[in-house]
Amino acid sequence: QVQLVESGGGLMQAGGSLRLTCAASGRIFSINGMGWYRQAPGKQRELVATVTNGGDTNYADSVKGRFTISRDNAKNTVYLQMYGLKPEDTAVYYCNAEFFPRPGSGTWTPFQAWGQGTQVTVSS
Repeated sequence: QVQLVESGGGLMQAGGSLRLTCAASGRIFSINGMGWYRQAPGKQRELVATVTNGGDTNYADSVKGRFTISRDNAKNTVYLQMYGLKPEDTAVYYCNAEFFPRPGSGTWTPFQAWGQGTQVTVSS
């Protein structure tokens, strides 16, 4: 009933910048936290950055000072601005969001959704 669609990935040289966008759509009542995760080949998915609906942010140590997460609540969209890209940033980047159920849906339990992922490749 809800979808997350990422865009903005691609191939970039080390030191370059990219901006990822994730837009939520569907039967949305309200969104709690939103975030970005990534998964490199042969590795587990890891947290990159999160942002609460109040704007509080959290970053993985590996991206602090280089990546900035932000969101536009009116557009149900979260962004990840990436500067100073490194080859080790190469991964599939996934958007994640926690949704509050619509009143009358039969549950009060928030649920999570994931996007399909967007590839970011950084060459040295």
